[in-house]
Formats: sequence, structure tokens, C-alpha cells
Amino acid sequence: MFKNHIDIKLKHKKFIKEVCETEIVFALKSKNGFATSYSNEFEDEDGEPIGIICFWSKEIMAKICAKNEWDDYHPAAINLSDFLENWCIGMHNDGLLVGTNFDQHLFGYESEGYNLILEIITELKKTKKELDLKKFENIEDFENQTKKTIR
Repeated sequence: MFKNHIDIKLKHKKFIKEVCETEIVFALKSKNGFATSYSNEFEDEDGEPIGIICFWSKEIMAKICAKNEWDDYHPAAINLSDFLENWCIGMHNDGLLVGTNFDQHLFGYESEGYNLILEIITELKKTKKELDLKKFENIEDFENQTKKTIR
């Protein structure tokens, strides 16, 4: 099934706006952990699809995707600062991608964790919103440290 890249990008932009407003990100979780998938676009050096953990900006969107292989999963809320400081950095370090606002056919935007951090920080700064960060002094410090890491 071909999915319109413009539609996927719009859903991604909506993800960024909504998580910055609510400061909550949703994932699907079961007793075995969080729902994962594989990239539709990116491969590792062996030609295998890169692993993805999917996240949604609305609980209902995550719930809609809790079917088929994910039917025993349920939406779990994650605080935005925890998502940025722990999940995005950890996924990057583990070689996983972040999937945003995937649909029930497992199509969505795929991003590296550090790139998503910078996109969210840009939106937070644009709306003059601060986060209660544990590992960084403030948004600017987080942004600067992230940029240094990806150089």
C-alpha cells in the first residue's frame, strides 16, 4: 500500500504541535514491553529494516493501532520531558527510529531521535514553552547539547 508522503509529513507536524501543547506522548504497551515495528524507508548496513518504536500525540490514535499483532497492547502516557530526555536519546543510542502518528496500516513518519528532539525544541521555543527537564539546565542547554552530539 502506497502512502502519501505529504499526508505523513502533515501528521508528523500535528504530532509535534500536539505533544508540545499537552506535554504527553502515547505509546502502546503490553506486559512484554512497548510495541515495535520496522522501518518502511530505512535499512541498516546489512540491508535489514531498522527497528522503530511508534508514538502518538493522542491516546485514541494509539488505541486505534492496538489490533492484529498489537491487540494485547494498550496506550501508555509518557511525559514529554521524559520522552525527550530518555526515550529519544536512548532510541538513538540503540539504533532505533522514532515513528510518529502511525496509522492502523503502520505507515507514519520515521525520524532519528535527535532530529525529533530538535523539531520539538523548535516548536517549544516558538510557543515560548518551557519543560521541567531533569538532565539539562533548560531548553537551550538541551538544544545545544543535542546539536553538539549530532555534529
